[in-house]
Amino acid sequence: MDNFKAFMVNKTDDDFTAEVKTIGLDDLPAGDVVIKVAYSSVNFKDGLASIPNGKIVRSYPFVPGIDLAGTVVRSDDSSFKEGDAVIATSYEIGVSHYGGFSEFARIPAKWIVPLPEGMNLREAMVFGTAGFTAALSVHRLEENGLTQDKGKVLVTGATGGVGSVAVAMLAKRGYHVVASTGKASEHEYLRKIGAEEIISREDVVGEKTKPLDQQLWAAAVDPVGGKTLSAILSKLEYNGSVAVSGLTGGTDVPTTVFPFILRGINLLGIDSVYCPMETRKLLWQRMATDLKPEGLLETIQNEVTLEELPGVLANILKGENRGRTIVKM
Repeated sequence: MDNFKAFMVNKTDDDFTAEVKTIGLDDLPAGDVVIKVAYSSVNFKDGLASIPNGKIVRSYPFVPGIDLAGTVVRSDDSSFKEGDAVIATSYEIGVSHYGGFSEFARIPAKWIVPLPEGMNLREAMVFGTAGFTAALSVHRLEENGLTQDKGKVLVTGATGGVGSVAVAMLAKRGYHVVASTGKASEHEYLRKIGAEEIISREDVVGEKTKPLDQQLWAAAVDPVGGKTLSAILSKLEYNGSVAVSGLTGGTDVPTTVFPFILRGINLLGIDSVYCPMETRKLLWQRMATDLKPEGLLETIQNEVTLEELPGVLANILKGENRGRTIVKM
């Protein structure tokens, strides 16, 4: 524990580096719990943290990685003891607090979730923040009335991290899943993880978005945003809901009040970063039980080492990733 490997980024006036370095426990920020990291995972935000103009990292040098799972080796908080298996995602991890791309991490106890029964550390990081976001999306849709008999559920960006897990979770729950993707080569993958129908991005957006359009889906999970979200709002069935968690399609959402006041549409914002701990623990428990797509976690994951991270981070920024990528320490 005196010296260990970490993927570190550094930025000066003249240079930017992103490389695996050897650091020590004294280099880690303050926190109640020291964790021996078993796995981390790769998210779009991590990709932004790996480039000089990503506007994610607040100070340098820095260790990115918004997710981690591992075993407690030291704790100053009575909530955790040596040997406990734990998960830490979101909050300031990988943004202003050294993250999971490291063999050891020191984390505030209030950010840590005990590993639920029915899930191992590897599976926890196949889920990671993307899986948690998908779970929160499904949870909020069901809180707002979605049931299996209501109709079809659309998932946009279906080959990405959030999208892939959402497809698998919804299929596990017995929903009729319509997966939207711009990648024609990934149709077999989407069917394997549970999609019953596959449509293109153009099928969702169309040539022109109308204030109200044909009612096609009972609900939607949308990690894309932008014009895609506008089109979804106009095509949801009466009292339908869309859970939006991303902005890869842009931040502007040109729409009108008509879907909301004439069809009672619910626009559900999904924030996984500061989700209350009570809800967070509930969802991790669901991810170990009724939202765990048994046998499919292997299908949607790719495993890499710290040394392989630069290439993976570059690909996720290009939108070339599929499913989830985990980092084994």
